[in-house]
Amino acid sequence: MSQFADRRSTSLWMGVGVAPNAAALRSDGECDVVVIGAGIAGISTAYELAIAGSRVMVIDRAKIAGGMTARTTAHLGAPCDDGTSVMIERRGEDISRRFYESQMAAIDRIEEIQSQESIDCDFRRLDGYLFQALNTDGKIIEDELDAACKIGIPVYRLVGVPLAHCEQQHVLRYPRQGTFHPLKYLKGLVAAIETKGGTFYADTAVESVEERDDGKVVVSAASGKVTARAAVVTTNSPIVDRFALHTKTAPYRTYAMALSIPKGAIPDALYWDTLDPYHYVRLQPGDDRTDYLIVGGGDHKSGEADDAEVRFQALEAWTRNLVPAVQEVTHRWSGQVLETIDHAAFIGRNPGNNNIYVHTGDSGQGITHGVVGAMINSSLILGRECKWVDVYEPSRKTLAGIGTYLSENLTPLKNFAEYLAPGELNSLSELKAGHGAIIRDGLSKIAAYRDEAGKLYARSAACTHVGCHLHWNSFETCWDCPCHGSHFAFDGTPLNAPAVGPLPEIEIPDRP
Repeated sequence: MSQFADRRSTSLWMGVGVAPNAAALRSDGECDVVVIGAGIAGISTAYELAIAGSRVMVIDRAKIAGGMTARTTAHLGAPCDDGTSVMIERRGEDISRRFYESQMAAIDRIEEIQSQESIDCDFRRLDGYLFQALNTDGKIIEDELDAACKIGIPVYRLVGVPLAHCEQQHVLRYPRQGTFHPLKYLKGLVAAIETKGGTFYADTAVESVEERDDGKVVVSAASGKVTARAAVVTTNSPIVDRFALHTKTAPYRTYAMALSIPKGAIPDALYWDTLDPYHYVRLQPGDDRTDYLIVGGGDHKSGEADDAEVRFQALEAWTRNLVPAVQEVTHRWSGQVLETIDHAAFIGRNPGNNNIYVHTGDSGQGITHGVVGAMINSSLILGRECKWVDVYEPSRKTLAGIGTYLSENLTPLKNFAEYLAPGELNSLSELKAGHGAIIRDGLSKIAAYRDEAGKLYARSAACTHVGCHLHWNSFETCWDCPCHGSHFAFDGTPLNAPAVGPLPEIEIPDRP
């Protein structure tokens, strides 16, 4: 049984402060490039530009590296996590080959930077093992082997992985993958950027990004404006577009947990199975005697389930079955990934702009995608060649992904229909302390939360991005938007893009 008692979301990485002294933007400023969003993509982009001599500002609505990058499991894997065979079906062999090359180049770049900048971030090269899930057909292993061989991915077929009950499972081994401590790495990047004159602003919510007729870009926040010759938007889901990119991505919530494990209990490697959604496992160094086993999975569309406890129980049971040496659960957290219609991110010029660049749609490979995005966007801004631009071009249309496009875009239609449904509770008097729920008030829907002290927070249940119906997330204590991935705190404060405005407060009597 799990010994974990704290129900809150607590990432294994959150003890590391990245740029803890970064203050909020308090006045107008100018720079060469302003980066909006301080995760792996934003900070890596700032680094590539800073070492090339650009004056860079990085702005984030919360703490630096406090968003989705702080919720990663930090697998540095190059094969498409949705399957190389699927990637070939969607994009063809040439694009799939270059996708893999770009993802491997990202791992190489992380290795190079952490060495050059002397960043102690637990980086190491590891084998990656894709193994046949228990009680499933091994055909997917055959398909992935054939696909990998078609495009030249180094891969070895094996039987068995060093996990319980998996001695006879079909396995593919991918050499020279990797992993690291993501926030230790970013802390080192921030220090290098600041040495080059770059600046970081935390707790600064960007309200608009506009390209002027003269080509300059103006980024506006409540406390000041930044004028630059280019802007890069790396906010998980972009804040500069309402339809062109959002209709080609879909938000999914994924769950992760860390368990203590004696050193040497299993070989240090990356492991992931063939289920859909799949499980993914790796080790993180701990003290002299104990490491952490990080396991993730349990994905679902954002806002379409509020059963985190059940998913964590399933993850823990799966882990203890395959890795009996694990001990207590030490951390549990969740994050959001944006899946695209063809499993590659959207990186490059924002459709319709000349000097505004975007990075979104990392799928399940956020860390490597973030570094690829930094290499592509910095090259475009600096006028350098980059051979992967067309692989990630934001305006691309993938005809083979039209079925996924249509099915994912049914979510907003179903979501708006929820405004006609009854509320989850009949009245505020039924709302218990520490709980949130949707309540109907006449023709309106209210997102209501009562804190542990009994104070009521009543806000509009319509997302401020395009008005989708919000759902309560009891594990993260926030409101999730199933359409495009916005998150709001219980008091209506926006936490995750694309929403930039808070939920309007609703005046409603709180009768006992």
